[in-house]
Amino acid sequence: MPDTQYVVIGTFCIYLIAMLAIGYIAWKRTACASDYFLGGRSLGPWPAALSAGASDMSGWLLLGLPGYAFAAGMEAIWLALGLLIGSWLNWLVMARRLRAYSIVANDSLTLPEFFTNRFKDTSKSLQVISAFFILLFFLFYTSSGLVAGGKLFETVFGLDYQVAVIIGTACIISYTLFGGFLAVSWTDLVQGLLMAAALLIVPVTAIQLEGGAAQVFNQVKAINPELLNPFTQISGEAVSWITIISLLGWGLGYFGQPHILARFTAVRSEQDIPTARRIAVSWTGISMLGAFMVGLAGMTHITGTTSGTLDDPETIFMVLVNTLFHPAISGILLAAILAAIMSTADSQLLVSSSALAEDFYKAVFRKSASQKEVMNVGRVAVIVLALIALALAMTPDSSVLGLVSYAWAGFGAAFGPALLMSLFWKRMTGSGALAGIITGAVTVVVWKQLTGGLFDLYEIIPGIIIATISIVAVSLISAEPEAEIIATFDQAADGVK
Repeated sequence: MPDTQYVVIGTFCIYLIAMLAIGYIAWKRTACASDYFLGGRSLGPWPAALSAGASDMSGWLLLGLPGYAFAAGMEAIWLALGLLIGSWLNWLVMARRLRAYSIVANDSLTLPEFFTNRFKDTSKSLQVISAFFILLFFLFYTSSGLVAGGKLFETVFGLDYQVAVIIGTACIISYTLFGGFLAVSWTDLVQGLLMAAALLIVPVTAIQLEGGAAQVFNQVKAINPELLNPFTQISGEAVSWITIISLLGWGLGYFGQPHILARFTAVRSEQDIPTARRIAVSWTGISMLGAFMVGLAGMTHITGTTSGTLDDPETIFMVLVNTLFHPAISGILLAAILAAIMSTADSQLLVSSSALAEDFYKAVFRKSASQKEVMNVGRVAVIVLALIALALAMTPDSSVLGLVSYAWAGFGAAFGPALLMSLFWKRMTGSGALAGIITGAVTVVVWKQLTGGLFDLYEIIPGIIIATISIVAVSLISAEPEAEIIATFDQAADGVK
């Protein structure tokens, strides 16, 4: 193995030891299920904001988005714009209200538990079905992180892809298993800062070496002027309205992502939310701009300057780092990819394990289970779910962005309309919520299998539309909510006025 690789490996090891140390400290402060799954609602604005952002963006921010920009140029700006607007609206519209309502709804720890308590669903059908879809879509989402980890270790260390995926999975399980939500949130704070730093350092360095931003854009224009036109494909054909709407539609997914919404309910005070929102949106904007510029700058550093010269465009960030930096610096910058992967996969594993422990095990099988028992079941679930996601990730041809897009749409359509309307419409019923969750999820699954014409529209958009119609229609034909439910709704609404 070359000496430079030993330097990079050493940097990685230091980073992983630091993350494990944070996990150990969090483990010492984790005494019950509330601590393990929600951190005792103790997050300040910085960890809440960066944990939400880091767990949101995942490996696709340093692999998928730069790869998309590298291959398609300015067309990728529609995706970044949609996500930036969606992130801002999610913090603005959802954060304070969800925190207040989750507390009033019997201090709900999970999204399925919130739906059950919000609508007084004694049958537990809302809780179980919601948990089922969380587990289904998170398996794909977590798999995308493991694929990204496999690509990282394969590219950096020359490992066999399957071996690389297994190593990445072991890293993620290691601290999530014991430290729970606090470990995930505190490591996300560090990882979010590292990701932002990497996405500033790499493109700025690449641009300076090329003589400035203007020179980079001139070189990209020389390669293919269509790369700088957000309204045309690289072939010169116009970007269709279906493509633009689909890319902007990614922003709609924020309202239904359980791993992001958990940060809202875990904030220590509603007064911290405006500060957290400003931090989160600023971080998102800076990071996505950096990721976009990595893709454009990468064109000027790759022989042939087209995506065809790379077997996998999603490796452009790694290629730039290895080309431009000393191995010691490369190790730190490449650790940012690992940070992005870990910060999302750990959150997803934790939310999935809470769905198994709280919403299946305790709600259905062991209603008398103690807090400690539920916490231990959650830890076992982390391992089981990680192994299933590992099996799904063992195909080296898997696309990080492709896996993320499917899971993102599933969550956005299944839970986004149901959650938003449950926070703002007191006439909504439990039957309406159940109808919306099922129709939203099923629409995404079915739409994904269809192609051509309107079916090329990103599945999250028809999923959200059909789910919303289902919620309104079923709620209006159902009996009005009981007075107790209305009173609870009004109590929560008063808390956020």
